[in-house]
Amino acid sequence: MAGLLEGRKALVTGASRGIGRAVAARFAEEGADVALVATKPDLLEAVAEELRGLGRKVLALPVDLRDGDAVAKAVERAKDELGGLDIVVNNAGITADQLLMRQKEEDWVRVLDVNLTGAFRVSKAACRHLMKSKHGRLINVTSVVGLTGNAGQASYAASKAGL
Repeated sequence: MAGLLEGRKALVTGASRGIGRAVAARFAEEGADVALVATKPDLLEAVAEELRGLGRKVLALPVDLRDGDAVAKAVERAKDELGGLDIVVNNAGITADQLLMRQKEEDWVRVLDVNLTGAFRVSKAACRHLMKSKHGRLINVTSVVGLTGNAGQASYAASKAGL
């Protein structure tokens, strides 16, 4: 029996561990070819090797989501090497936990740049490809913290609320 995502092409950010890794693995189990995006090449390649064992085409794309040119190139490479894009999951997220009165502005900016603006960059680079797909889906992974807030996580809460 074919998987639910048989023949689909997906790109997942934050795919080297946690939720992103689990999403990418499930997509591959369900028949999708997957482009894995994260910042740590060694972790990405380990996940890629594992998923290739399922018989899927898997790309490991080390990218810092703060670099717009690198994001655009990674999305294009994923589209070219996978043969299109049907699904994009914006999952990448970082924290810089600190009480607001002690948080450095550069930490605030870094968290929003990765979590919120990074998702914008990926979405913008991928949207034309998703619109061409009969199955185009854009999925943004947020957090309950974006609705409720959390002590010491002002920047993270703001980024997830924005997303």
